[in-house]
Amino acid sequence: MKFGIFYEHQLPRPWNEGSEQNLFQEALDQVELADRLGIDYAWEVEHHFLDEYSHSSAPEVFLAACSQRTKRIRLGHGIVLMLPGYNHPARIAERIATLDLVSNGRVEFGTGESASRAELEGFNIEWTAETKREMWREATEQVSNMLVMDPYPGHQGKYFSMPCRNVVPKPAQRPHPPLWLACSNRETIHEAAKNGMGALTFSFVDQGEAKKWVDEYYDIIKNDCVPIGHSVNANVAMVTGFSCHEDAEEAKRRGMDGFRFFGFALGHHYLFGNHKPGRTNIWQTFEQARESIPEEGGSRGIGTPDELRDHLQGFADAGVDQVIFIQQGGQNRHKHICESLELFAEKVMPVFKSGEEERERKKHAELAPYIEKALARKDFMPSLSDDEIPNIGAYGRDIVEREGVDAQARGGSFSIQTEDPNAQD
Repeated sequence: MKFGIFYEHQLPRPWNEGSEQNLFQEALDQVELADRLGIDYAWEVEHHFLDEYSHSSAPEVFLAACSQRTKRIRLGHGIVLMLPGYNHPARIAERIATLDLVSNGRVEFGTGESASRAELEGFNIEWTAETKREMWREATEQVSNMLVMDPYPGHQGKYFSMPCRNVVPKPAQRPHPPLWLACSNRETIHEAAKNGMGALTFSFVDQGEAKKWVDEYYDIIKNDCVPIGHSVNANVAMVTGFSCHEDAEEAKRRGMDGFRFFGFALGHHYLFGNHKPGRTNIWQTFEQARESIPEEGGSRGIGTPDELRDHLQGFADAGVDQVIFIQQGGQNRHKHICESLELFAEKVMPVFKSGEEERERKKHAELAPYIEKALARKDFMPSLSDDEIPNIGAYGRDIVEREGVDAQARGGSFSIQTEDPNAQD
């Protein structure tokens, strides 16, 4: 089984001068440490306007910085908000490809819709549950095409349109980085499998429930998958809390509040909160409610190395491919996060790394014929012939033809052609 770390960039109040800068610098240090320790993935969310819960509004910038401080860890968008009101699909394709190039092909392309009022209405996105899913599907499929096709033929769609353009650069990974879908329930797990995407599961489930989800996911991959992209990424990842210490009570003391705040702040922004931007103090309301929030222990990834081994073994037995740790939550301290990662890498991770390459080899061999059939079922976007690719005349041609100008416009140190010197009379 593989392991990842996960960042919302939570920053509970009170805020001091330099708090955000310190938060980001410590997170970069943590990712660099995780890379050295052999952690497989670093995942970063995209959220907007969710103060205290998530200050991660530009994940592509943070992940690019991570790429220059690491060598092997995979860099995951967990997730890109795909609705065109947030991000134009062509801009998503350009950012994903560029990040893949600067990281030497280490990008994981997670996708999702968003569900918070602050974000959706903040960008004036009109939606229903049905149209939100349609927007996600249209954008995700077309971004996949943009990453692959030369040129991209263009698209006249329901939620966005654009003409034929060659979207550059192209990613290092071919045909494109692995695609994932954010999943919060069994329905979206099924949706990920149907579309040939990894299931990036943000529901906290026990091992028995995890096995049902994994079995259903792989059954759909084998029988009913029609890839939304140009490849199939058959993987299930699930999140858990994280705090590891030789003393169980100390592990709780260091990690419990952060994990509980994570759930509380999520609920505040998505379920029960009444939020005044820049003024509501979520940490203060959390402190008032702390005693009524259940404690979490080894069954949530908080405990001794032995407790974590038992907890994680249940996921491995269920067939989960990756477990992602929520270690940066609430006011969890940087020093404690780093110590937890080091202890985990020393005393827990080796148990699950042993035989991982062989497990992956067998899995790929088993799924290969099913993936081949899935790709054969896909109706790929047709490429344009050279004759069908439109010419794009520069705006200046119109001015020259309409008004007439000198053949050259003089710049400071070089000349700019205003007419094609190769044009035939």
